[in-house]
Amino acid sequence: MTENPATGTPDLDPEDRKIVTLARSARARNGVPEGAAVRDETGRTYVAGSVELPSLRLSALRTAVAMAVASGAKSLEAAAVVTEAATATAEDLAAVGDLGGAGTPVWVAGPDGSVRVRNETG
Repeated sequence: MTENPATGTPDLDPEDRKIVTLARSARARNGVPEGAAVRDETGRTYVAGSVELPSLRLSALRTAVAMAVASGAKSLEAAAVVTEAATATAEDLAAVGDLGGAGTPVWVAGPDGSVRVRNETG
């Protein structure tokens, strides 16, 4: 990962930029607090928004991981979440790590799509 000297934010490769863009689109399209996207070991992407029902609450990232698992993904290469929060939650990182393993990058971006931080699963 390199940093853009003009902005001080990480420069993403095209595949990581794609999942950030997809996450941002999901958030805007669905009018939800968070949007997320994950990329599996074959390059397929899964996109989701946060779920807030009386009996079920899931972050966008955990929803995207669940969609990947339900679709047969065996591993994750990367994940992205677009949110107002400064960083990914421990629960979100754990969900990504459960499928992706240790060191899976999780990009956290603001609503404008600017990447704030790169987290990694433990």
